[in-house]
Amino acid sequence: MKLQELQEFVFDFGPVSLAEMKLYLQVDRDTLNPLLDSLIKKGVVQKSLPTEECKTCQKCEPDEIEFYEWSRVFER
Repeated sequence: MKLQELQEFVFDFGPVSLAEMKLYLQVDRDTLNPLLDSLIKKGVVQKSLPTEECKTCQKCEPDEIEFYEWSRVFER
């Protein structure tokens, strides 16, 4: 999987959950985390804050409520 592929996916579909990225891109969390960290450090992608309901509900798996989106500061 390429960094560019992940970047385009977040740009096209964000905010997108970690679970959605894993499913669509067919990779595991261990593969995604370093790539996401790289995009965050570049300022291209940012982690979205969970909603108030998600902070307390606990019905979903953690990957389902961990969201990322394209940074509004970084125009494509």
